[in-house]
Amino acid sequence: MADLLNIGLSGLRVSQTQLTVTGHNIANVNTPGFSRQSATQSTTLPQFSGSGYIGSGVSLTDIRRSYSEFLTAQLRNTTSLSSDVNAYKSQIDQLDSLLAGSTTGITPSLKSFFAAMQTAAEDPANIPARQLVLSEAEGLARRFNTVYDRLNAQNDSLNKQMAAVSDQVNRLAGSIASLNDAIAVAAANGKEPNDLLDAREEAIRQLSTYVGVSVVPQSDGSQSVFVGTGQPLVVGSTANRLEAVPGKGDPTRFEIEFVSGDSRQGVTTQLSGGELGGMIRYRQETLDASMNALGRLALSISDQVNSQLGQGLDLKGKVGAALFGNFNDPALAALRVRNLSTNTGNAQPLLNITNTSVLGTSDYRLTLTDSSTTPPTFEARRLSDGASMAVTASANPPPGGGYSLSLADPARAPNGGQGFDVSFSAIELGKAVQGDVFLLQPTRRGAADIEAVLDQADQLAFAAPVRAEANTQNRGTGAITQPELFGSNGPINPATLAAALPVGLAYDAATGNFTVPAGTTLSRINPDGSAAVPSTFQPGQQNNYELQLSDGSRVRFTLSGRPENGDTFNVAFNDKGVSDNRNGLKLAELQTKSTVGIDLNSPGTTGMTFSDGYGDLVERVGTLTAQARIDSEASTAILKQATDNRDSLSGVSLDEEAANLIKFEQYYNASSQVIQVARSLFDTLMNTFR
Repeated sequence: MADLLNIGLSGLRVSQTQLTVTGHNIANVNTPGFSRQSATQSTTLPQFSGSGYIGSGVSLTDIRRSYSEFLTAQLRNTTSLSSDVNAYKSQIDQLDSLLAGSTTGITPSLKSFFAAMQTAAEDPANIPARQLVLSEAEGLARRFNTVYDRLNAQNDSLNKQMAAVSDQVNRLAGSIASLNDAIAVAAANGKEPNDLLDAREEAIRQLSTYVGVSVVPQSDGSQSVFVGTGQPLVVGSTANRLEAVPGKGDPTRFEIEFVSGDSRQGVTTQLSGGELGGMIRYRQETLDASMNALGRLALSISDQVNSQLGQGLDLKGKVGAALFGNFNDPALAALRVRNLSTNTGNAQPLLNITNTSVLGTSDYRLTLTDSSTTPPTFEARRLSDGASMAVTASANPPPGGGYSLSLADPARAPNGGQGFDVSFSAIELGKAVQGDVFLLQPTRRGAADIEAVLDQADQLAFAAPVRAEANTQNRGTGAITQPELFGSNGPINPATLAAALPVGLAYDAATGNFTVPAGTTLSRINPDGSAAVPSTFQPGQQNNYELQLSDGSRVRFTLSGRPENGDTFNVAFNDKGVSDNRNGLKLAELQTKSTVGIDLNSPGTTGMTFSDGYGDLVERVGTLTAQARIDSEASTAILKQATDNRDSLSGVSLDEEAANLIKFEQYYNASSQVIQVARSLFDTLMNTFR
């Protein structure tokens, strides 16, 4: 009877525990990360009797949680991937809407500007039409400024988000370290503290939403958590930190540092996964490149328009004034070079744009490797692809002195120039220390710095500086086209040009060519500029000529027809070109001229127009946005599958737990009945001896 009573009591205790575990499962059905628990029971040691071994009841051996390390790691990894993709997508969606928007993008303003230019060129003496060009130029510049401000605001937002995410990472790391300590203490008795283990797994899962992690179990039951390329965020009960700090090269772009005790390590490029990895990836792959591409376009428009205006004359017969501001102003040139905070020296060189047509969209890193040589030795690297650049130093003229450094890509020789140079004055060179590193950003601020500076409509240079006409006394049918000033890179000098003109061309039938005054030369050329064969005038067909003036200027025009001996043609300075629109038409033609991204090794087959350059940017961002949306859908599906797989094993099913309640309640009642029988037997036995 005593044995029967013990058996009943053991069953009662185990059934009660089973009911308690089932109730615990039901209570935590909505607890994040909770793993369903179950009590494991086994028979107690039987007792030997003459007739054999008689069972002595049941005992509780363990309370286990339904858990799979594989499924948990899979969920953790897919959570990190999904958070990375969604963080990237949320950022690039904003960029795509901005650049491709019909009211927010550059394209509408660009079209309006050139439409106004075309209208003004058709009637160059119309002041209201000229004024519209100024207004549209100001609108275009402001549109560039606004888009840059939006991109810069997104960069500032990324900085704040990176700081906030770093704080969340540190909070969870501290929580994991505390749980590691509690688990190590609780597991000292040989049993697993299930609820603490679930809490730690959930904390690690939440951590993976912010940054990609790897987990290594330890012998004492704790888990070490690593980020990046193996930086120990949590080891045992010790938690290190991630901090978002202003970048050493560019303070406007935050970087992530791994902080362990008093040591710091930059890990921005090593982190991946989670929201932090997605934001870093977006900034490196998309935002920076978009700001540079936008800046390159702004610089090209400013340069090409100003250069063409410098090749013409305004309504007063003066050389055209610049429509957009000087992008090589020393104050702007200084902003393109960032002195790393780790540098020993404090030199501030200037980055001057020399050729906007060959500018790329990359940043560069310039290092002073030897300051003892003359000139000093520098190394440069293009950051977009890591290519090493050849650096050539040339002495600056007085009074500033120092050296200018030009960068070239050896793989693109002989025309591998990058479109800019870096100038160190003698004073600034003296401030530089060997080992100093400079971040070069030739196009980053192009869209921020562009501005329309011309406010006088009559100063728009729509007239060409040179005109030609045939002598009215000519007897033949020879005709001359209006000449084009050719080969001048800078603004024309009206005084020297006017002094070199007029030049008369007289046809000599005996030699079959035209005579020109001393100090000038006339050459028959092919359309590509090479010398034509034969060199003499060919009657009855188009003849291209190049006239080199005494001041070094070159003028190209076409002579045709059949001139008679002695017929003359006059090339003169266009001092009264009020109704001349030839330079205005060239300004309008810039809209369809390939002036962006030209490879000088094959100039005829490369390059983009302004519209194509911006369209290329929009298309690239649009493609990346579409890919991000596809990736988001895929990662969301994968995450759901991983979550379902984990929940199928570890999740709580209310239907199953309800069935267990009934089952264990019946077990409990049956065990109670066993105790009742034992009591009845005991009472019967006691009554027998009374």
